[in-house]
Amino acid sequence: MTRLPDDLSIDLHYWMRLTRTMDDQLVTLWKQGRGVGTTFNQRGHEAISVAAGMALAPDDVVAPMHRDLGCYLVRGMTPRRLMANQLGRATGVTRGRDGNLHGCGDLSLNLIGFISHLPQTMPVALGAAMSFSYRSEPRVALTFVGDGSSCAGVFHESLNLAAVQRAPFVVVIENNQYAYSTPLHQQMAIDDLAVRASGHGVESRTVDGNDVEEVYGTVEAAVAKAREGGGPTLIEARTMRMLGHAIHDGAEYVPQALLDEWEARDPLLLHEEKLTSRGLVDREYLARVAEKCREIVADAVEFAESSEWPDPGTVTDGVYAA
Repeated sequence: MTRLPDDLSIDLHYWMRLTRTMDDQLVTLWKQGRGVGTTFNQRGHEAISVAAGMALAPDDVVAPMHRDLGCYLVRGMTPRRLMANQLGRATGVTRGRDGNLHGCGDLSLNLIGFISHLPQTMPVALGAAMSFSYRSEPRVALTFVGDGSSCAGVFHESLNLAAVQRAPFVVVIENNQYAYSTPLHQQMAIDDLAVRASGHGVESRTVDGNDVEEVYGTVEAAVAKAREGGGPTLIEARTMRMLGHAIHDGAEYVPQALLDEWEARDPLLLHEEKLTSRGLVDREYLARVAEKCREIVADAVEFAESSEWPDPGTVTDGVYAA
């Protein structure tokens, strides 16, 4: 893979650090009883969500899921809005109608809100991609799915339609080894999820989901191909979900040896080592970035906790079907 520009590699680090800092703060808030609803941990997924989001052009559309906080951030959703949403406040993206990242979309930012049941966002994002083709717009749609959802019928139906239509569509499988509590070997009889694309005539790639530069380069190439009329691409990004499915899940079912193996390949720390070894940054710089991110997140928490709760009388506002 061609080495990325130095300034881009440094930017990738900033967004990964901000994602990690915000995510760690969310875990702390819930453990302190200050959260509402639930929160889904991102640890292990930062490289995938940040790199994929940054590889898109501003006019492209992306449909993140519940472990893609980094993508929301790089696409322009502010920490204040996201924190307020997580804490169920009226200033949040869904105006207090949700306590996590479900439904957390903003079409002015070309962000499609996440549909809880995976991979139901996939045909929605494909619809956006097909609309770009119909209007001859040089735009691309990208969405994320999990390893477990690659077994679902709608996953294959969407890939098939994308291939037939040669849609400008990129799908990233975040293979984090577990679908809730079900390990990969109990979900399917294959090890390489990318092969699922071949039956539909879709090009595929497998990448190290803990290498932010590899993810970026692969997604960027797939997006460029789609924009030029080359059709869809399926990318399998391999990583590990380092905590449970959500804050309530202690993940006792995950072998400690597996967690230890992946902890040694922490995507944020690996990228920091890469940057320092190249002489692009030093430890003092990394410390300054970490402090800046802590300040941004602290401000977001203060904003959220000082925001109004939603007015119960508005509960049906924005509801178009029941």
